[in-house]
Amino acid sequence: MKLLIISAIVASSVMGASLIDEAKTAGLKPIPANPKAIDKLTSNAKNPTTSAKVELGKMLYFDPRLSKSGLISCNTCHNLAIGGTDGMSAAIGHKWTSNPHGLSSPTVYNAVFYSQQFWDGRSPHLEDQAQGPIQAGPEMAAPKDFVTGVVNSMPGYVSMFQKAYGKDVKITFEKVADTIAVFERTLVTPSRYDDFLNGNKKALTKAEQKGLKTFIDKGCTTCHNDIALGGTMQAFGVVAPYKYMNVGDFKGDKNGMVRVPTLRNVTQTAPYFHNGQMATLSEAIKEMGRIQLGVDLRDDETASIQTFLQSLEGKKPRVIYPMLPSATLTTPKVDVVNN
Repeated sequence: MKLLIISAIVASSVMGASLIDEAKTAGLKPIPANPKAIDKLTSNAKNPTTSAKVELGKMLYFDPRLSKSGLISCNTCHNLAIGGTDGMSAAIGHKWTSNPHGLSSPTVYNAVFYSQQFWDGRSPHLEDQAQGPIQAGPEMAAPKDFVTGVVNSMPGYVSMFQKAYGKDVKITFEKVADTIAVFERTLVTPSRYDDFLNGNKKALTKAEQKGLKTFIDKGCTTCHNDIALGGTMQAFGVVAPYKYMNVGDFKGDKNGMVRVPTLRNVTQTAPYFHNGQMATLSEAIKEMGRIQLGVDLRDDETASIQTFLQSLEGKKPRVIYPMLPSATLTTPKVDVVNN
């Protein structure tokens, strides 16, 4: 009996080790266990991360006064308390405007690992991406000079920019976006899945390991790979059309490619797909199998993959809601009625 138990333990250990190798061969990569290694991966050499920039970026991220209405902040659509998104099928912005293309808000958590930003991949990095929603009419609808007027009118912000960038800093719209991006680069969520790929064979349960094996064997790693388990541009509807493709007018980039969403924390980011038409994770998994892999996943296979995906729920960084600088008489006024 004792020999059988020992043999089972050894067999389980060997299976875990071989699955780790198989996952890495399939293109899956963990978030490093070493904080310094994470910093190296997430930092932008042209916009280095410092504690002063992170704190200032967090304030700007949560400040609704950067929007034309004074009501919408980055956190409105990318709510850090509920998975980094808003739970809506289409993003809602200025004057309660629904996204004109029917697009949902993707999570901001782990977006630093994407090769390109936005559903159509038009932005190369977070610094560039952060400029878009602030100015976009259906989102925050704030012109560049409005944003810089708000920030420069508040001594508290001016002081923090000087602390972060030096006393001679010129506070431009681009500098505001860069600083928000520095904060967003810290929104990384390591999980038990990462512990497993980093060598802890007991980090995942047997059911989760079975789900990972199914995930690999069915070909899900073709698109959902690397650290983000997504984040690259891929063809969409490879073998069959997505059944809700007519909801909204989004068709991808000029080549029909779509930025693959991360699967990290996917249990918290419903509804699914670019237009938020899939309410449940099991429904989304089955549809992916049908349109991307050309397979009709059985219920047990779908459940197994979903069990694995639950292990991707990561540890969120601790974010304390910031107290923002006071407005002054020179702060641009918001016309709620006309805006």
